Amino acid sequence: MHSSSKKPLLSFWQLWNMSLGFFGIQFGFALQNANVSRIFSTLGANPDDLPLFWLAPPVTGLLVQPIIGYLSDRTWHPVWGRRRPFFFIGALLASIALFLMPNSSALWMAAIVLWLLDGAINVSMEPFRAFVGDKLGPSQQTAGFAMQTFFIGWGAVIASLLPTIFTHMGVSNIPLNGAIPDTVRYSFYAGGAVYFLAVLWTVLTAKEAPPADLAAFQAEVKDSQGMGRALSEIFGGFAKMPKTMMQLAVVQFFTWIGLFAMWIYTTNGVAENVFGTTDAQSAAFQEAGNHVGVMFAVYSGVSALAAFILPVFARHTSRKVVHLTCLLIGGLSLLSLYTIHDLNTLFVPMIGVGIAWASILTMPYAILAGALPANRMGYYMGVFNFFIVIPQIVSGLLLGYVTKHWFAGHSVKTLMLGGLCMVIAGVLTLIVRDEAEPA
Repeated sequence: MHSSSKKPLLSFWQLWNMSLGFFGIQFGFALQNANVSRIFSTLGANPDDLPLFWLAPPVTGLLVQPIIGYLSDRTWHPVWGRRRPFFFIGALLASIALFLMPNSSALWMAAIVLWLLDGAINVSMEPFRAFVGDKLGPSQQTAGFAMQTFFIGWGAVIASLLPTIFTHMGVSNIPLNGAIPDTVRYSFYAGGAVYFLAVLWTVLTAKEAPPADLAAFQAEVKDSQGMGRALSEIFGGFAKMPKTMMQLAVVQFFTWIGLFAMWIYTTNGVAENVFGTTDAQSAAFQEAGNHVGVMFAVYSGVSALAAFILPVFARHTSRKVVHLTCLLIGGLSLLSLYTIHDLNTLFVPMIGVGIAWASILTMPYAILAGALPANRMGYYMGVFNFFIVIPQIVSGLLLGYVTKHWFAGHSVKTLMLGGLCMVIAGVLTLIVRDEAEPA
């Protein structure tokens, strides 16, 4: 039932072409992660409310991910293939949202556009994970996810640096009359163009093989038509999740609470801990925002390099050992941010976060791909992302309260909590069964 190992071995450049779209997708994600809290703060959001504004995307993800996975499993077009129609539609919508985001003039507007942006990113991103499972046999799957991680890393490096690059080019970094600074505005415009063009490259250059038995595939699709049948299959699949997937879900839950704490609170934490300000309208706060973009670029760059080293370590140890080690390094790095009050030293823990990020984007998916039935690869990859979305919702509902009432509003302590969660995730990796390893 598992994916066939008789798939042809792909060349380096074929792996490159099928993964390049992730460069664009991560451009959108990185601009969102490094700048959305800054945009909300500039438009007047209270720091305690920031996690609530981040709730819309994961709620959208809960709906979009399994549905898109389910639909892409049941799609076949002789020209467009199975996953590529979803790449294209998602990229088009995400690019539009990236152009709209920096033109938001009110909080509610920015929140709606964030909802649209994240929904569109999910439409194009979900099938990319299944794409690796479709096209690559077990011997190349880790390499396929590593190539995606390489593009995720470099897309994030460039996108995170854009506001700083535009500042050095003389573009204004000051929020005049409460408007989004021009540096952020131009960065999002560039991101919209890069997102669309990179995904279009993969759509045009990567080919998909038709289902092994096209007649049986079409009969199955016809048999499962109708909203009621579709919904029962989508929700019924939860009860049939492979055991490995359930074990990984627990690891993912704690991992992503750590990541969301970092994405939501790093700007505020660094502004207070290093720049000595909590005033989002101040030049110092906006400078902190730029510096956080550079910090995020560092961890993304490290992840792009680590992506090719980790599979080598995995071959000599195991994917579980690699993931455990990387999560411990990332968690301890986040914990250390509390003690750092020097701008340049802030880059050191970002190296550790980058090592963790490379593994987070590679190892769970490589372990999972070996445990999934081939005909439901898209659906289960969509469901697997629930365990990214659910911790995001938990973070959105609880981190604001925790920051205010447990940590007296000190965002940097929330970053420490995130680090602790990542350490817990690392320890929990020990319970995961990787079917590619001997029992």
